Amino acid sequence: MKVLLLSDNVRDKLERRRNDLTVADYFDMLHKELSGVEFSKAAHRRALLTKVDRAEGSIEFKHQNISAILLGLGHPWINGYKPASNYQFALLESVIRYLNAQPLQFDIRPTISLPTQGFADVQTHSLWIGPPPTHSNAPPKVDLAKAKAVAEKFDVAERDARNRKLGYAGEELVLAHERANLTANGRNDLAQKVRWVSQLDGDGAGYDILSFERDGAPRLVEVKTTNGWERTPFYLSRNEINVANDNRDSWHLVRLWNFVRQPKAYALRPPLENYVELTPTSFLASLH
Repeated sequence: MKVLLLSDNVRDKLERRRNDLTVADYFDMLHKELSGVEFSKAAHRRALLTKVDRAEGSIEFKHQNISAILLGLGHPWINGYKPASNYQFALLESVIRYLNAQPLQFDIRPTISLPTQGFADVQTHSLWIGPPPTHSNAPPKVDLAKAKAVAEKFDVAERDARNRKLGYAGEELVLAHERANLTANGRNDLAQKVRWVSQLDGDGAGYDILSFERDGAPRLVEVKTTNGWERTPFYLSRNEINVANDNRDSWHLVRLWNFVRQPKAYALRPPLENYVELTPTSFLASLH
């Protein structure tokens, strides 16, 4: 019995080492891709073959598994390694160990650049804001339930909400987009009046940007930004929901995703329950 236990322990350690090496190789490629450094996936696989006892096809599938894990964690993943959700928990543990030891670092400035001044020269369609994703408009072929479970377990929304640098950059981009759009439609007078409310007045207004429609009607714009895919969860405060419900004609939620690469966006309008599942995350406790 002792021999079997020792054998199982050795196998577990070997598998953990293989997973850790595979995960480290994946993140090496991801860092290069996000930094614009050219690399060969095939060369990486061949080099990894000398360290782990796996077939080349098995390594490629593990890399697809890691993409699926990163999708659930709200991280960017390697282009070309399509997420494959049927991974083992041990691989997820390896990814978490890696991120805890050396979090993914990258410049969060997007490739889109819209100036906040000098509105007349900007391109208005650099940031396209489309409809929200639904099951009818071709979501990625991934296990949505598994991705959601990973996001909830590791509280992806809380991490993104605390990432002030990411939130600031997202708001800045939407601010510039609002000003550019008004200028392009001949309303430079309104463009000059667009206010970054969350920066000037604090974040208690229930929206981040006060903008305008072309006819001068107000647009109350709340911005939520993540680096992950379009279905990465995000936080809404009770105040934001109340303000949205009280201002249904003017309140807009602009949801930015894939921010570190090429920011994409979709818009949500109240009532938000038509688009998202709102899950209570805290409770007010009062003594009897």
